[in-house]
This record gives sequence, structure tokens and C-alpha cells, in this order.
Amino acid sequence: MAAYAVVVRDGQLLLARARDDDGRPEWVLPGGGMEHGEDPYDTVRRELEEETGYLVEVTGFLGIDSSRRTLPGRFRRPADHHGLRLLYEGRVTGGELRDEIGGSTEHAAWQPLDAVPSLARIGLIDTALRLWRERPTTGHLEAGRG
Repeated sequence: MAAYAVVVRDGQLLLARARDDDGRPEWVLPGGGMEHGEDPYDTVRRELEEETGYLVEVTGFLGIDSSRRTLPGRFRRPADHHGLRLLYEGRVTGGELRDEIGGSTEHAAWQPLDAVPSLARIGLIDTALRLWRERPTTGHLEAGRG
């Protein structure tokens, strides 16, 4: 389980850059995995500070992204992985933009919303932006709509 934030300011989205499994750079939403016993609300604030340097206020809950896939497991047995990613909306309240040192991301930056479709990015960004724009009361997106 993980928690991420959509932080939009002046028409720009706060993103972090990481490396994919092949070492290619790709943009990700700031956020990450919950620690045992940690509240997801606290997770998203901690992860945002670690990855971007910003202190954020959680201003809303956007929804949940649920994914299921097969991953390589131990002893060559595939593992059935079910991931839940909680998506929040946030607002910067302090701190200064900086890159994460020695973590899962290498660079943090504001990207214009209209430039996001042309970025090398993970699919969660598109899901999060749809939730942010559409704000479904259920926190769930209907399949097949883009």
C-alpha cells in the first residue's frame, strides 16, 4: 500500500523523476510506500518532504488506484501482487524544492500540466490527474474513459 499526492500550483504539477527497471528516467508522482503502522495521511506528507523538500497540507482525498499483476517471485515462482495506491490532493505550505539524496527519486520539478502528456511517465500520473479533474464522488474511475 502506498500514498501519493497531486500538487498543482499555477498550472504546474509537482513531479519527481526516478529510473525504470531498465535505468531510463521517468516521471512519477511524489509519494510512496507506507511503513508498518503508519497512517496513509502521514505517509503522503513524509514522502513528499523526502522526495521534494516541500511540506504539504493534505487538502482532499481523490481516490484509490488498485492494480494486480504477476511479478517474478522466489525460486522462479510467479507472485500475484495486488497494489493499492491512495491518491490525495495537497498544497505546499513550506520548505524549499530540492532533489532527494540517496532515495528512490533523483530529481523534483514543477511541470506544466499541458506538457505532462509528452513526458516519459508512469501511468499513475494519468490516473491521478483524471481523479483530480473529474473528482468522482466514489473515488473510482470508470474503465474505458480517457
